[in-house]
Amino acid sequence: MTAIRIEGLRKRFGRTAAVDGIDLEVPAGSLYFLLGPSGCGKTTLLRMIAGFVRPDEGRLLFDGRDVTALPPEKRDCGMVFQSYALWPHLSVFENVAFGLKVRRLAKAEVAARVEKALRSVRMEALAARKPTELSGGQQQRVALARAMVIEPKVLLLDEPLSNLDAKLRLEMRTEIRGLCRASGLTAVYVTHDQEEALSMADGMVVLRDGRAIQQGAPRDLYRRPANRFVADFLGESNFVDAEAIAVERGEVRLRTTAGELRSTAFDAASPPKAGVTLSIRPEALRIDAPGADGSRNRLAGTLVSTMYLGKSAQHLVELEGGAASVRVLQNDPEAMPEPGRRVALSVDPGSVVILPA
Repeated sequence: MTAIRIEGLRKRFGRTAAVDGIDLEVPAGSLYFLLGPSGCGKTTLLRMIAGFVRPDEGRLLFDGRDVTALPPEKRDCGMVFQSYALWPHLSVFENVAFGLKVRRLAKAEVAARVEKALRSVRMEALAARKPTELSGGQQQRVALARAMVIEPKVLLLDEPLSNLDAKLRLEMRTEIRGLCRASGLTAVYVTHDQEEALSMADGMVVLRDGRAIQQGAPRDLYRRPANRFVADFLGESNFVDAEAIAVERGEVRLRTTAGELRSTAFDAASPPKAGVTLSIRPEALRIDAPGADGSRNRLAGTLVSTMYLGKSAQHLVELEGGAASVRVLQNDPEAMPEPGRRVALSVDPGSVVILPA
C-alpha cells in the first residue's frame, strides 16, 4: 500500500491557475476522491499524480519518496480514462496484455497475469472479443483489468463511469470499490458526481478554482460543510438567514423570521455573535402533525407545492416573514399534505449547521 503526499502543488496554463497551491494527504490503501465542478482542477491534479503533467511548483511523494520529476512509466501507477482508451483492433486479452508486453515480461507470465486480471473483473470468458463487441460496462471492466494487470501501487481513475447509464453506474461503483479493497490499492478517483463520491469514498476533497476547499470523510463534509459552496455542491441544502442570540450549554440560540432554532453544529472555538447563514438539508426537516410538541426546533411557513416521487415526496415551504423557501424531503410518504395550508417544520439541533462567515 502506498501513501500519497501532495505539497504546495501548482500548475498554470497561461494566465489560468489550474491547480493553485494544493496540500493533500491520501492514506495508504484508501479510495480517495477529487470532487468539484468542471474547471476546478481535479483532472489536472490527477494527471500530475500520474506524471502526464509536470507541476510548476510543489512536490509529490509516494511513501515519502519524491516522484515529482519521474516520468509516468517510473511511478507504478495504473490509469483508467474516461474514454476507456481501448485499442479497437486488439482483442480483450491483447488490450490487457499490452502494458506487460511493453515491459518485456515472459510470455507465460503475461498469460498468467492477464488471466488473473480478467478473472478479477469477471471477463475471462470474453478474452477473445474485440472492444466493439462489448457493452459499456464490459469495456469499463477491461479498462480496469488493463490498469491493474501491471500490479500498480496506485490506481488513478478519471471519471470512469460518466459514459455509463444510471443502472450500470450503480453496479460499477460496487465493482470498483470491491476491487480496490481486495487488491489493497491506493486509488485516487476524479468525479463531479456527488452521489458517486459520497457512496464510495474513504476520503475526499472538494476543489474550486484550483484550490482545496475542504477535505475529510464523506460524512463529515456532508454534515459539517466548511462553507456555503461545499454545502450547496454536496447534495441539496436550504440556506436560512438567522441572528445568533446566545450560546447556552453547548448550543447556539438563533432567531429567524419564521421562529427560533437551536444549533449544536458550529465551531466551538469561534461561536457566532451576529448575523449568520444556516445550512439545513431537506431530509433533516420534518412536517409536524397538528398539535405536535411545540418545544422542539420549529419553523412556521406555508406549503407551496408538493411532488410525489414514489419512495419519497418533495415539498416546498415558504417560511414566515420571507426568510426563505425551503425544500423538505419526506421518505415513504403515506399521506400528502395539501398545498396552501400553514405548516410547522421541526429539525434536530445537530442538523442546523452554522456556516462560517
